[in-house]
Amino acid sequence: MKKKITEKTKLSELLSMNPKVSEILFEVGLYCVGCPAAAQETLEQGCKAHGMNKKDIDEIVERLNKI
Repeated sequence: MKKKITEKTKLSELLSMNPKVSEILFEVGLYCVGCPAAAQETLEQGCKAHGMNKKDIDEIVERLNKI
């Protein structure tokens, strides 16, 4: 069973799930692949650090769960 991605999923975990994750993160302005904070930050924390709101985060989570 595929693990469901939420806003609380750590960025490092996301990046290890599927190579396409990094493509989506890049598209939305999250360049987490090389960021040291990715090891500890959640998707929500990373998005908020880049000025995104709850709606933006929900849309990203939805896109990530489709891949």
